[in-house]
Amino acid sequence: MSTLRHPVLVLTAHGSADPRSSAVTHAIAEEVRRLRTGLDVRVAFCENSTPNLREVLADLDGPAVITPLLLASAYHARVDIPAIIDESGADVLQADTLGEDPRLVEVLHQRLIDVDVDPAHASTGVLVVAVGSSHAAANARTATLSVALSGHSGWARVEVAYATAQPSVADGTAALRRSGATRFALAPWFIAPGRITDRVADIAADLDVAMAEPLGAHPLVAHTVLDRFDRAVARRLAA
Repeated sequence: MSTLRHPVLVLTAHGSADPRSSAVTHAIAEEVRRLRTGLDVRVAFCENSTPNLREVLADLDGPAVITPLLLASAYHARVDIPAIIDESGADVLQADTLGEDPRLVEVLHQRLIDVDVDPAHASTGVLVVAVGSSHAAANARTATLSVALSGHSGWARVEVAYATAQPSVADGTAALRRSGATRFALAPWFIAPGRITDRVADIAADLDVAMAEPLGAHPLVAHTVLDRFDRAVARRLAA
């Protein structure tokens, strides 16, 4: 990657037919621009939304860092994005996914506070619901959220469940009940709302429990994006 000019940050999200998802991605991009004045930030999607990552890479006239707006290192991060980079022939680096960054755990905690989940209530059980992956290592990393989020509160227990994998939301709720929790809250480990979070909201409504909002365009999400971008650039400069 050339060091003669600053690389473009290509904020790359999964993409969704739900326009709320695209709106959040663009809002995060705007927050990144606010935090890093002068940085060229472009939005791209892997599927279902425009512009597609292939189109964005084709329009580049210099180096760039694809910074995935993805929480887990699953299919898009491990397979899809690297393949698109190889096809493009562009001067591009791929940054790490956002993962279980402490800043994002703080946002998750704040989202629960926003829906009046008392962090000091010892009978409350919190279920973190992620999308889930067929990649076991990605799920194992997500499962560490139970310990990370527990450190922010006096809740009875925090469990992690998956919308498309095991343990399911029903499994996670049962585990919370076994722990002695008598009050419950759901915390979606998603960046933006969409069809899956809507299904989780339906479950929360059926259980008559509070559900927090997704992480959204919180400034700490944008800070985490910039951290991954900066680390990728630093690795290349040190190589």
